[in-house]
Amino acid sequence: MPDFDMLVLGSGPGGQKAAIAAAKLGRRVAVVDRPDMVGGVSIHTGTIPSKTLREAVLYLTGLTQRDLYGQSYRLKEDITVADLIARTQHVVGREVDVIRSQLSRNHVALFAGTGRFTDPHTVALRDVGGQERLIGAEHIVIATGTRPARPDSVEFDGRTIMDSDNVLALERVPRSMVIVGAGVIGMEYASMFAALGSKVTVVEKRAGMLDMCDVEVVESLKYHLRDLAVTFRFGETVAAVERHPRGALTVLESGKKIPADAVMYSAGRQGLTDGLALDKAGLTADARGRIAVDEHYRTQVPHIYAVGDVIGYPALAATSMEQGRAAAYHAFGEPVARMHNLQPIGIYTIPEISFVGRTEDQLTEDRVPFEVGVSRYRELARGQIIGDSHGVLKLLVSPEDRTLLGVHCFGTGATELIHIGQSVMGCGGTVDYLVDAVFNYPTLAESYKVAALDATNKLRQIDRITD
Repeated sequence: MPDFDMLVLGSGPGGQKAAIAAAKLGRRVAVVDRPDMVGGVSIHTGTIPSKTLREAVLYLTGLTQRDLYGQSYRLKEDITVADLIARTQHVVGREVDVIRSQLSRNHVALFAGTGRFTDPHTVALRDVGGQERLIGAEHIVIATGTRPARPDSVEFDGRTIMDSDNVLALERVPRSMVIVGAGVIGMEYASMFAALGSKVTVVEKRAGMLDMCDVEVVESLKYHLRDLAVTFRFGETVAAVERHPRGALTVLESGKKIPADAVMYSAGRQGLTDGLALDKAGLTADARGRIAVDEHYRTQVPHIYAVGDVIGYPALAATSMEQGRAAAYHAFGEPVARMHNLQPIGIYTIPEISFVGRTEDQLTEDRVPFEVGVSRYRELARGQIIGDSHGVLKLLVSPEDRTLLGVHCFGTGATELIHIGQSVMGCGGTVDYLVDAVFNYPTLAESYKVAALDATNKLRQIDRITD
């Protein structure tokens, strides 16, 4: 008889939820993770610290209040890394305590160390003292997450030349910074350091950034970041990064040279699978360390599942949690619905971006007709109260059945606001529901009614002409 019904490798969002879901079904469950990484990358170097850092930046710089109190408004003049990290460390510590408590409360065994397969049902646990023991399990879930991908040609030192994991270890706020990569992580940190007063240059080999987002939203973000003195170098590739006593010199293939105090690479993520001895379990990973799974998150070995960032897109904490729960339910024959395809995306730049459904470009490419309804924060009393005159909510509406095809939001609270649109879309609601609904006043949620009225007025004009 195996030691456990389910063994989970990794305690990040996907691993936690898989373990707890299995425990709720009355199964014997264990989780393996390093003692300094309980909660996974999400808690220690990813989602939680970066979003906490963002809130500290907004609070201390007073950036969101400058429309109300003037451009010179600032809560603290000389912001240090210690100011930023204090709140982050507090939140991380509390989150780790919560996770430990949840696992303990559900009688999930937590083993400190690392694991590697010795056969498809057995994992060798190496503890912090180097001692090994074998643990057998009927089902195994791989939830080991990812680490930042590092080009072999770059000499990272974690101080002058770093990846996103090293940012929290900075000794001081750099006066100038080069960020290589204009993906989600790169743009989140670019906006944070620009808000702190760093002169930021973003280098991206593609022609644009955040290509999964609405074009107008991306243009709005560019405008705001340029207003914070961010420089964009699109269509450029880094040839070399030279470390010097006074900083770093980034040399582009076009011949441009960019001096800066620090360089941060944000060039994708690499699955943490190289130490798992996957071959002993009959598994393989791709060049980026990712494991292929089916719609139930099963690997090619039916009793072994994989969830979270280690399986690739969408690689979000929210989707990882749902994947973990679904994998545990499927493993033990518990009915579980397929994950809904309406997954909201949240990007914590300054200001926030969030969307659900398709973009205008996607609908145009698919030849799906749509009408656009727009609400701007400056039209809302709540927008004036909080000093956000730049935010915008956009609804994409089907003229045929009046359902919502996409919702796109840019501004304060966008990642919270998007869930109203997600709920309406998920329930098959129409734009008329939003027109007739009563929203609290003054709120940002009222933007849904304004945008819905804008869309229906446009649809009415079409009907008037064609009648």
